[in-house]
Amino acid sequence: MATHKVHLRNVRIAPRKVRVVVDQIRGKSAAEALDILRFTAKKAGENMGTLLDSAVSNATTDHGMDADALYVSEVYVDQGPSLKRWTPRAHGRATRILKKTSHVTLVLGERA
Repeated sequence: MATHKVHLRNVRIAPRKVRVVVDQIRGKSAAEALDILRFTAKKAGENMGTLLDSAVSNATTDHGMDADALYVSEVYVDQGPSLKRWTPRAHGRATRILKKTSHVTLVLGERA
């Protein structure tokens, strides 16, 4: 069984927010997953749709896989580097803000 792995790194969305979207497409066919992502009302849905569309295109052109037989066999989100920022608080103090990033890995499989 052939697979194709793609990565999306340093997405400026917190991993827990991306996981909500990614959990909806795990195990689905590529066409069904694209439809789900197209109508997801979250910012991560647009990024994941672009990633999946690119993965399907690469799998068909570079690896000769059948687009109708592709499905999302694995998809997971890891935390990327955090951007450290500061915000002013009362009495001249400052508080650190961590702006989190995500690394997304998507593996497409081909059903026989």
